[in-house]
Amino acid sequence: MSLPPAQPAYILRGHVSQIHSTAFIRYNRRLVTADADGWIVIWSLATKRPTAVWRAHGAAVLAVRAWGSEKIITHGKDNKLIVWKLSEEDEESMSKVLPVETPPVPRKEPWLLHVLYVNTMNFCSFAQWSLLRSDAELLLAVPNTLSSETVDIFHLPSSKRIHMVPNPPSLKGGMVMAVSIFEHAQTGLLTVVAGYESGHTTVSQFSEATWKPLYISQAHAQPILSLDVSSAKDFYLTSSADAIIAQHPIPCAAEKITMAVENMPLKTLQTRHSGQQGLVIRNDGKVFATAGWDSRVRVYSVKAFKELAVLKWHKEGCYSVAFSDVESEAVREKDTGEESMDLARREGALTVKEERLWKAQTAHWLAAGSKDGKVSLWDIY
Repeated sequence: MSLPPAQPAYILRGHVSQIHSTAFIRYNRRLVTADADGWIVIWSLATKRPTAVWRAHGAAVLAVRAWGSEKIITHGKDNKLIVWKLSEEDEESMSKVLPVETPPVPRKEPWLLHVLYVNTMNFCSFAQWSLLRSDAELLLAVPNTLSSETVDIFHLPSSKRIHMVPNPPSLKGGMVMAVSIFEHAQTGLLTVVAGYESGHTTVSQFSEATWKPLYISQAHAQPILSLDVSSAKDFYLTSSADAIIAQHPIPCAAEKITMAVENMPLKTLQTRHSGQQGLVIRNDGKVFATAGWDSRVRVYSVKAFKELAVLKWHKEGCYSVAFSDVESEAVREKDTGEESMDLARREGALTVKEERLWKAQTAHWLAAGSKDGKVSLWDIY
């Protein structure tokens, strides 16, 4: 007997325009959503209500991410990448009125820390990497302002451009469409993964004061729409305007790599569903998900590399998907302590508010943002 189709646990209705980015922040206590009109909404996952609403950009938001527990980064089509300071305590003074409820009016904004003027012609959102595993310094990767085929790396808080990553000489890939930045798991060297308009993807590494290409592959016949690197930094996945999802290796060194010969991906999956974007791998490395132009959200197994579930609720195309962290050290080591919270819950010692918070932080959330301006929340896998 087949199981009934999965249904969303909640629907968040607050935006007027299409949702472009979603992200879980503050140890899964909050979900932040961003839309095509530049609005940002932070939602409490315990109450499913807004805790902060403001217009961050005068154009569509390409991406929103957290930097530590008190900073939020937004990247807009107005060519601005902005770092805001907004702690959980600061949310109390912010507007709670959703964009859908009133005509757009000025709202209080969080404290503005940094503004970078960057290239957004590619519709490529930024990537980030914290230096020395602290919140004090951050590297940001974005397409180069003048040459959309290369990648700029900026340092915060200095706001200086410290690297320009060229595309491999043999590659005619067109514009950079997706990017990721991190330190290699084995060598500790700064590494950049890029996806291109041509369907190519590359891995480059900074070694001996120069950027060296480690890997190049063309698994797609159409432009790459999204990519994500595993938490272990041992592989990455790409999705495209075509129906292919590909898994790629992250090599250790550039030795014996001939750029005239393209590398083969580790695996490819013909999904028969074109236009899957927003690809994200959950932090435990077991599953990944995509947002589809056909309004479907698809969940896949990393190990088996096959489809596990199709989440159907939205009537229009989906553009963004995000997982909450599971089995997170940060959650377990939070002041409340997951183990002590669980014990108190079993003993009936939690208040209603604490019970809601515990459920919000331990659920396996998946959030999907759609063209219809709604965000569906699913508790799966």
